Amino acid sequence: MAEAAAIILAAGQGTRMKSKLAKVLHPLAGLEMVNHAVRSVRLAGFDPVIVVVGYQGEQVRSVLDDGVAVVEQKEQLGTGHAVDQCREALSAFDGPVLVTYGDTPLFRSETFQELLAYHRDHQAAASIVTAHFADPSGYGRILRGSQNEVLGVVEHKDATAEQRLIQEINTGTYMFQSKQLFQYLSMITPDNAQAEYYLPDVLPRMISDGYKVVGYVLEDPAESMGINDRHQLAEAEAILRDRICRFWQARGVTIVDPRSTWIEWDCQIGQDTVIYPGCLIQKGSRIGENCVIGPHCRLSGAEVQSGTMLEYAVVVDRTVGRDERIPPFSFLVK
Repeated sequence: MAEAAAIILAAGQGTRMKSKLAKVLHPLAGLEMVNHAVRSVRLAGFDPVIVVVGYQGEQVRSVLDDGVAVVEQKEQLGTGHAVDQCREALSAFDGPVLVTYGDTPLFRSETFQELLAYHRDHQAAASIVTAHFADPSGYGRILRGSQNEVLGVVEHKDATAEQRLIQEINTGTYMFQSKQLFQYLSMITPDNAQAEYYLPDVLPRMISDGYKVVGYVLEDPAESMGINDRHQLAEAEAILRDRICRFWQARGVTIVDPRSTWIEWDCQIGQDTVIYPGCLIQKGSRIGENCVIGPHCRLSGAEVQSGTMLEYAVVVDRTVGRDERIPPFSFLVK
C-alpha cells in the first residue's frame, strides 16, 4: 500500500442546489464535481483513493474510474461516521490519510502535496487545513497558543466575542495519521442537535492526550470554497475557467479575452493558436498549432488540425482537416 491515502466524502444530497441530481455530480469545466477532487488527489500521488457515497450512490459510482475504491455510508450520520466507513478498507494502512470533500473542487494537487510534506515535517497526528478570511462568520475558528501551536477549534456559535475576531478558520479538510484517526473516531459521540458524529470532535481528544495537531494555512483561501448552491457553482466555474486559460497561455496559446472564453478539462491546444472571444471548447477537443478559433465557436469532441481557421462555427465529434477554411456559421456534426 502507498505512503499516503485519501478519503473523499461524497455522500450528501445537497438540498440547496434545488436539483434532482446529487450535488457532487454537477459538472464543472466538463468534469463532475467529485472528479475534480479525485483528479487532484491522484495527481498529488495519493493511493488508495476512497470515495464515500450515499445519496445516489450508484450514479456517483458510475462516474468514477475503476481505480477508485468506493464505500457506502448507508445512513448520513455525520462526517465522523462517513470517515469511519473506511476503517476496514484502511485496516492494513499505517500512514497519512487525507480527508477532503467531493464538493470542494478547487483544491490544487500542489496544495495536497504541500500539505503532506507539512504534516510529515511536523510529525503531526493531525493537520488542519486553515485559511484566513476577512469575514469568517459561520466558520470554526482556529485557536493557537503563544508558540503558534494549535490548541483547538471553536465553532462560531460557541465562540466568545473575542474568539469571533479570529480570522483563521477551519476549512474542514484534514490530514491524519491512520491509526490515531480510527482510534479516536471510536470515541466520539453524537452529542449535538443533529445527533451526528462530527469528524472535528477527534481533535480535542487528540490534543488532550498529547498528540500534535498543526494548522496548514492555505496561500489562496479560494481553494477551500465549498459548493452549496448554484451561485457558488458559477463562482467555482469562473475560478476554474481562469486557471485553465492561464494554463494554456503559459504554453503559447493566445486567448484574446479569457473572461469570455470557456475551455474545459481534457482538451489539447497547440502552440501559436489564437482563440477569439466567445468560444466554448469542450472536453475531448483537440486543436493543432497555428489555428484561429473564433470568435464565437463551440467545439465538442472535435479534432481541429493545424493551420485551420474557424469563426462562428459549431463542430461536434468531427475532424476539420489541416489548413481548412470553414465558412462562418457552419454546423458540423458527426
